[in-house]
Amino acid sequence: MTTPFAHSRSDVDTVRSELAASNPGSTPSSDFALQCVGLSKRYGTLDVVTGLDLAAHKGEVVALLGPSGCGKTTTLRLIAGFEEPDAGTIAVGGRVVAEVTAGRVRCDPPEARRVGMVFQDYALFPHLRVGENVAFGLPRLGRGERETRVAAALRMVGLAGLAERAPHQLSGGQQQRVALARALAPHPDVVLLDEPFSNLDPELRADVRAEVRQILAAAGTTALLVTHDREEALSLADRVAVMGNGRIVQMAAPEELYHRPATRWVAGFVGEAEFIPGEAHGRRVTTDLGELPTHGATSGPVDVMFRPEQLRLVPVHGLVADPATSGVSPPNATILAREFYGHDQLMTVRLDVGRDLRARLGPYGGIRPGDRVHVSVRGAVLTFPREG
Repeated sequence: MTTPFAHSRSDVDTVRSELAASNPGSTPSSDFALQCVGLSKRYGTLDVVTGLDLAAHKGEVVALLGPSGCGKTTTLRLIAGFEEPDAGTIAVGGRVVAEVTAGRVRCDPPEARRVGMVFQDYALFPHLRVGENVAFGLPRLGRGERETRVAAALRMVGLAGLAERAPHQLSGGQQQRVALARALAPHPDVVLLDEPFSNLDPELRADVRAEVRQILAAAGTTALLVTHDREEALSLADRVAVMGNGRIVQMAAPEELYHRPATRWVAGFVGEAEFIPGEAHGRRVTTDLGELPTHGATSGPVDVMFRPEQLRLVPVHGLVADPATSGVSPPNATILAREFYGHDQLMTVRLDVGRDLRARLGPYGGIRPGDRVHVSVRGAVLTFPREG
């Protein structure tokens, strides 16, 4: 059976070969700003990160997406230098900053890694003014250059003229941007963002996300975002690495990750997913919704996956005498429930064979609970090995 798998190993293979050929302190000829190979961390008998491979190109925003307890924050702390790895190698800007060889650990301290950090709670010093907070990561610069860097960083994040404000005089979104300015001021090779939007009000979150994305793009900065919010990851990142049980399960562009998930678990984690049984034969699969085209050829019993927005619902009123001549497909389901959200609506339908499915539609259509409809699927579907 062939199952689409979106995660290419080419990046990781390149990372492994480059790091194997390089010595600590050397600069591999690579466009990777961040490279983690075989990274592992254990606390007692608990394996938190296991053989993790991760790479980010220069200027790329990568999201590390996963549920609580999957090891993503530990991975961030290993990269930042707050934790020592038990195995593996970390390179930042082409320079090895942590490695474990023959059981011996060599780690550069956090301040020597050219890594900027944006914490979940921003970690601004309340007794320092905005400008002083931004300047905190620039202790080795002369006063004139430090002031120039601070002014440039604040201007970049849209806070020019607010250097004399106290943090408590700023909104949550502004405090977020101060934290980002502080991380960008030293011109790091990589900026690490740990759940940076979780403390913001929901109505503010989307706006600040867009602002941060624009700021990172304008700065040409490589960023690694840790989040459990799939909307945040898909909307902000150039590529998303889905993490589960201490490993990267799949890494791909947001569109590819959503439309070509590598496993059933990834499919359900990155978005709403519906599964129905089917019998595959080549590039077609027979299901309760008829014969459907598939991505890739396979055969035998499978579970068919599609997104709720792939379902098409057509209301059918009265009897359909002959579908072949009338052009109207007969009803095969009944609307059970409707949830209206303004920009779209979620319908729960019960197929005549007894199976319930969710369909996500636009805000119009006039379909109501109790209506008889014909349900069909738009486009090709994914197949996974039959469970159970």
